Amino acid sequence: MQTRRLGQTDLHLPILSFGASSLGAEFRSVTLEEALGSVRVALECGLNFIDTSPFYGRGMSEVLLGIALKGVPRESYTLCTKLGRYDLAHFDFSAKRVAESVDVSLHRLGTDHLDIVLCHDVEFVPMQQIVDETIPALRKIQAAGKVRHIGFSGYPMKIFRFICDQTDVDCALSYNQYTLQNTRFADEVIPYLKTKGVGAMNAGPFSARLLTNAPLPAWLKEPEAVKAAARAAAAHCASKGVDIAKLALQYAIANPDIATTISGSANPVNIRNWAKWAAEPLDEQLLVEVQAIFAPVKNLGHPEGLAENN
Repeated sequence: MQTRRLGQTDLHLPILSFGASSLGAEFRSVTLEEALGSVRVALECGLNFIDTSPFYGRGMSEVLLGIALKGVPRESYTLCTKLGRYDLAHFDFSAKRVAESVDVSLHRLGTDHLDIVLCHDVEFVPMQQIVDETIPALRKIQAAGKVRHIGFSGYPMKIFRFICDQTDVDCALSYNQYTLQNTRFADEVIPYLKTKGVGAMNAGPFSARLLTNAPLPAWLKEPEAVKAAARAAAAHCASKGVDIAKLALQYAIANPDIATTISGSANPVNIRNWAKWAAEPLDEQLLVEVQAIFAPVKNLGHPEGLAENN
């Protein structure tokens, strides 16, 4: 698996990484065998950067990941978790909770240090708190050796400049905003992050199943016109004998300015397919045809979090 350096850090991440949200049954019910097997296969296939959060499964993802990684040499994988979001409407970015959250995550994951900790979905709170309280608290934990690198994640493009204009972070994670249908992260933010030396990570190359043939989750917020275009694009790919998910994955990982693209599944078959696709060439002609289908809805998204943060 090809790797890229994350910003100015000493981390070199695989261009395709494993997202452990599925271990928290965020998309469907998951068996213990599937959860443990998916982590094992991800590591076998070179997806050795693993991203999780206390929010995923309300702790279940971290717990199952800790079980799956038991006995695996710590130096053989890179680990990222988050803090600040603990339920659909439960956010706490206070300095006190930062310290508690890191310690709980270390316990669940069975490790003495985290490679990356991100403030999770910062758009749901007044973001000045992230700058004034949360990141300084994380820097103290970093100085104590529990965390190697820190950053934040979220959906609206506004959050990146708001935070990075005021304080230094090591990396930032965007989701569902660098895909076949939506390239706002690369268009509007990545050049800015490069000037700041902030490593760029992308999650959700399939845009929460939108760019697959799987059933869409009930909570998907994309406009109906986007969903219709995605169905048309999937049908067009199928007519050429290609799974749209393959094109979506290959497109996302091809951007050299994105250190890693994170994708999650509790199905080991999916993970093996992704690793295989990552090594195959992108069909440039099919890409042009699919981008034409998405052109009328390009970069259409949805508001997320507080109105002031969009």
